[in-house]
Amino acid sequence: MTMNPVSGQFDTSASSLETEVFLAFGTNKGDPRSAFRLAQEGLTAGGVRDLRFSPFYETDPVDCEPGTPPFLNGVIAGRWSGSPSELLTLCQSLERRAGRPEKHSSHQARELDLDLILFGEEIIRSERLTVPHPRAAQRAFVLVPLHDLAPDAVFPDCGKSVRQLLAELPSAETAVRRKDLDF
Repeated sequence: MTMNPVSGQFDTSASSLETEVFLAFGTNKGDPRSAFRLAQEGLTAGGVRDLRFSPFYETDPVDCEPGTPPFLNGVIAGRWSGSPSELLTLCQSLERRAGRPEKHSSHQARELDLDLILFGEEIIRSERLTVPHPRAAQRAFVLVPLHDLAPDAVFPDCGKSVRQLLAELPSAETAVRRKDLDF
């Protein structure tokens, strides 16, 4: 809640109670258009407002089983009025609706992967959730599309902007290929 300096009143409108969030989107199994639509519709129905989408990028798998096909990655930005845990639950339910098993390895192909990258300026370290996402600052497939939406967004755990983190990546890590897809 913020105070209006002119009126001295607290602003209790919905927008003042919402947090800007960034989610990484990925798929490399099944129909990417269906996965994207499911994520878009599910996030909207679940209460994420003002959705914005980065362009999509095709990337080679990182830390996956041999033979894993390339990923289609992007970032989704929006505003959320619930808790980080509630947003994580929503994302996991959408992954399951897309066909991802509840218990899964992070090294396998997947129909839909939604990772909470940034939740406002919060740093969260719990058994269930780590925000900023623990590996996002080292991954071009997250930083490049995040840069498209919010180059000056800051990772609060290291105090660096997306622009700075992207500039620090070794050139081999920046091998992402923009994919223009019609949805």
